[in-house]
Amino acid sequence: MLEEVKRILDAERDDQASFLAQLVSIPSDNPPGDCAAHADAAATLLEAMGFVVERHVVPAAEVAAVGMRSVTNLVVRHRFGDGPTLALNAHGDVVPPGEGWTVAPYGGRIVDGRLYGRGAAVSKSDFATYAFALRALRDAGTALRGTVELHLTYDEEAGGEIGPKWLLDQGISRPDIAIAAGLSYGVVTAHNGVLHLEIELRGRSAHAAKPETGADALEAATAVLQALYAHRKSYRAIRSRVDGIGSPNLVVGLIRGGINTNVVPDQVTLRLDRRIIPEETPDAVEAELRQVVEAAGTAGVTCGIRRVMAAAPLAPTPASEALASVVCRHATRIFGEPVETAGVPLYTDARHYAARGIPIVLYGTGPRSFVDAGAHGADEHVLLDDLWKATEVVAASICELLGT
Repeated sequence: MLEEVKRILDAERDDQASFLAQLVSIPSDNPPGDCAAHADAAATLLEAMGFVVERHVVPAAEVAAVGMRSVTNLVVRHRFGDGPTLALNAHGDVVPPGEGWTVAPYGGRIVDGRLYGRGAAVSKSDFATYAFALRALRDAGTALRGTVELHLTYDEEAGGEIGPKWLLDQGISRPDIAIAAGLSYGVVTAHNGVLHLEIELRGRSAHAAKPETGADALEAATAVLQALYAHRKSYRAIRSRVDGIGSPNLVVGLIRGGINTNVVPDQVTLRLDRRIIPEETPDAVEAELRQVVEAAGTAGVTCGIRRVMAAAPLAPTPASEALASVVCRHATRIFGEPVETAGVPLYTDARHYAARGIPIVLYGTGPRSFVDAGAHGADEHVLLDDLWKATEVVAASICELLGT
């Protein structure tokens, strides 16, 4: 059975590379998050592969609520027989390309066995990984018990609320197990969560010649920043028990405020990002940060704190570890080197499946690290050999998970 699947995959390598190049060539930057056109193009490519593609358009009000412009989530289902449903999730929205590219970010150019372009590694590559694995299983007439679904979503860069979570909340899919986009050289069973807080400091404007008649919101913001950075030092003593996760982190990534050079600033807004390790919870972390900020208060300046986003961390479970062992075994065999489980210090859409009690791991096409791939940076790329091998790993893992 696996021999025939591999034969089909080997024969389709050029088609798979072309499929990915076409996906990379269509911008789907988020922000601004106008991704419906990419979804339509991806659906057309999938239909040409013989799949029936469900187009699930997210209502405009829900899209606007997360700061995006258009989202159409795609679902493909193939029933092999009676049994569980296995979902394969990848996202098609990408961060804007930025500066520093030596190749066209939407060229889909192949150089020395590497396919370049924004989204080539994160995670348009896994549209190709999962679609071609499923087609090979279908065309080989593989005897499986259960259903395989592709969940191709478009809001990971905005938090996943109207992507995977929306599909689950709407009852569009009810999978029993899941695999989400990842990297070829490790199977991820845990990742960080994140908390985004907005801190608004409001004082009173005054002429710069008489600053004592105002209440300086920027001075208050400085005290808050000093308190946060002092508190951040305590994170060095905290280490996750999960390999690859490390310690919590905090970054103040955005500051806005002020009226003019000669005016005491009456309002300053800070946005912070706090990475949450699997042993922590967003609520407890937020309560701690609120105490730090409020204790740094300045007379005459009010402080408001608003939660912008909270994403729970992904933690290993016995069921996800069992799923990971299957994928690790096939990846080790096909790549010819040990492929093991690990955690990553970022957050992903996998948490939405885990929150429903669905065992999930991250595995797909990609290098040893996001840094190696240029993910979220210039000259993002993926090795085509990784694409082909990871596709075989996914197909083999599905065979074992849904085997008769």
